[in-house]
Formats: sequence, structure tokens, C-alpha cells
Amino acid sequence: MRLNQVDLNLFIVFETIYTERNLTRAAEILCLSQPAVSNALSRLRQTFDDPLFIRSNKAMVPTPVSENIIGRIRDALLLMNSSLNEGGVFQPDKADKTFRINMSDLIAAMILPPLEGTVTAKAPRINLESYHIPRQDVIRELATGAMDFVIDAPVLNDPQLCHAPLLKERYVCMLRKDHPFTGDRLTLDDYLGFDHIHVSSRRSGLGHVEIALNNLGQRRNIHLRIQHYMVAPLVAMQSDLALTVPSGLVRPYDARILELPFELPEMELHLYWHKSRDADQANQWMRDRIIEVTADYS
Repeated sequence: MRLNQVDLNLFIVFETIYTERNLTRAAEILCLSQPAVSNALSRLRQTFDDPLFIRSNKAMVPTPVSENIIGRIRDALLLMNSSLNEGGVFQPDKADKTFRINMSDLIAAMILPPLEGTVTAKAPRINLESYHIPRQDVIRELATGAMDFVIDAPVLNDPQLCHAPLLKERYVCMLRKDHPFTGDRLTLDDYLGFDHIHVSSRRSGLGHVEIALNNLGQRRNIHLRIQHYMVAPLVAMQSDLALTVPSGLVRPYDARILELPFELPEMELHLYWHKSRDADQANQWMRDRIIEVTADYS
């Protein structure tokens, strides 16, 4: 069969079904009806003379033929998409666009204030939106264009993604200015003598501080467990509780910032984007701005 005998849109449907493993979600992403997606899959099956996907436990499982062709189909779609993106010249001062960035409230608190200022000064009609979605959804969100960037720890490993290191931040202990502890340096006994704030979106489980202390055969007393990093410094400023967080979060506060008396790995962040947007001039411009505003933390 010749290429001119095949509807190239079918390959977009194929890639979306492969990514989602679900016809309903594929239809939603493609803005098509489910019968239209089913019809496209039927045509693909005729083209390749193979089922391509087998329904199993409400999921569409790729056949070996699908596994063999997905890489080349994705490469071809990326090439065509990048060709389209290279067609125009991006002018930030005239651009009317919204960039969507996935990051936690901790990262947003550190990065969004300087990023917003930089973007507004150079591209006043560009808008920013910040979200926090589960890691298992990141690849799909970037692939479909629902999200432009992800800022996260260097844990995402997928051939569809490009990434660049952003920053490393050391953890410190924050105390309010008139805290009863008056020393200039913390010993481990001092630290363990405090009541602590622990920030976690989970209801239970160890954090990185607990893991580090466990390795020393020690544990701290967690007096308050909360979900959001932005709330934690406000509590610390009005109590005798100690807060252990990346130094960038507590810089704006008039508080005592002390070095930790034990080793704790730095917070490391990377910027992720989809390969299909790698050559896009608007995406490149925003990547440069994000890297620019995080340079002070490095």
C-alpha cells in the first residue's frame, strides 16, 4: 500500500490510543466522538491487517505489531509537528499566548514570582497558568499539549521528553526571630529538641528528613503535619515550631535561618517538555525565561 492511499490522520489516532489505552479518553483528547475513533481504529486494522489493540480489563492492549511501529510513527509525527512550528517567527512582545506549567506549590512559590515579573516585562500579553497533576499523567498531558512544561525532581524518564537541569537548593531550618533557641548553630540535640512542622500531601509515610534521621538512628517530634508548603512558614513565624525546607522558600521571611546539623540531599529540579515542542520558538523562549529566573538559585 502506498502512503497516498492512507489517511495520515489515522496515525494521530493510533498514537493517542497507544498512549491512553482507552478509546473514550482518546476521543476526548482528539475532540472526536467515540464512534469516530472506533471507525478510525477499524480502518487502521484494515491497513495493517492486524488487530493493533486487544481489549482487556477495560484497557486497549497493543499487539506486537503496534509495539513494533509506535516508535517510527511517533518520530514521523514529531517531525511533521516540528516542521509546522518552525514556520513562523515568535515575537514575544506581540504574542498572545498562555503557557501551562505543572509544579508543586513549593516550586511555584520559589519560581512564579520572578518568572511572572520577567514574562510581563518582556511579553505583556503572555499569560501563565500553574497546576499540579499526578506524575503518572505528565507524559499524556505534555503529549497532548494540555501542559507545556513540568518542573519536578529528576525522576521522569521517557523518550518522549526533553529536559534540562534547573536548580539545586539546600535545606535549612527556619525559626521565628524571637524563638526561645538563641544559639547561632544547631547541634543534632538542639534540632531533635524542637517540635517540628512536616509538609506532605500524603496522610502518612516518611519524608526525606525522617529518612536521613533514621539513618542516624534518630527521630524528630512532628507536632504539625500539613499539606501545603506556603502555609508552613506562616505557622513557623507565629509559633515555636521548627520548619525544615529549601532555603529559597524562606528567603522572603524575617526569620532565623540555620544550617542543619546533619546531611540532607539537596532539592534538585529539572524542567521537562515534550519532544514535539522542542523546536517551537515560543516554547524555546519560555524555556529560556524559566532557566533565567532559576539561575540565582543555582
